[in-house]
Amino acid sequence: MAEPRAADDLWVFGYGSLMWRPGFDFVERRDATVRGYRRALCVYSHVHRGTVETPGLVLGLDRGGACRGVAFRVEAARREATLDYLRAREQATAVYREILLPARLRGGGTVSAVAYVADRRHVQYAGRLDRPELARLVRQGVGISGPNVEYVLNTCAHLVELSIRDATFEWLAREFGDPAETDAAQAGRGSGGENQGGKKQG
Repeated sequence: MAEPRAADDLWVFGYGSLMWRPGFDFVERRDATVRGYRRALCVYSHVHRGTVETPGLVLGLDRGGACRGVAFRVEAARREATLDYLRAREQATAVYREILLPARLRGGGTVSAVAYVADRRHVQYAGRLDRPELARLVRQGVGISGPNVEYVLNTCAHLVELSIRDATFEWLAREFGDPAETDAAQAGRGSGGENQGGKKQG
């Protein structure tokens, strides 16, 4: 796939909070899938949801599998400003790498989208953890943005709202015993499609 030119519109792939809180203006929002990477709690949080001594976990895009998310199209005139914003937001500790990935749009077509994937060489890369270890780290983590449990339950709720199934997040919601989140996850089991809605900004 040819890399987009500076004069082209920018596509951004979101797999976590970018899906429901992009923070930048866009002209189009499409459900999308990338292959070769998966959504995972694979990044130690040392600031927002934990500390160096008692880390929490946050999402990263890690190698293997596939990931359903959202692709946003940003008009060319806002390209550089949007990239500046994303780099400030996603690369504060350089735990993510900015790369271009082919994103298959729901309804047809493939675009080259900017995505932030976990850097496996970074000290904050946690790798693939089993569920008991995920639960232990999430339960202990508290940072400047609040408890890690809150982050996980909030993420699970948003994934359900977007009709995106994630067995690990559903398991964690049950593990932490939040009835509302557990019920929402159960209700989402029968829904295989993705939400085509989404408010355009700007």
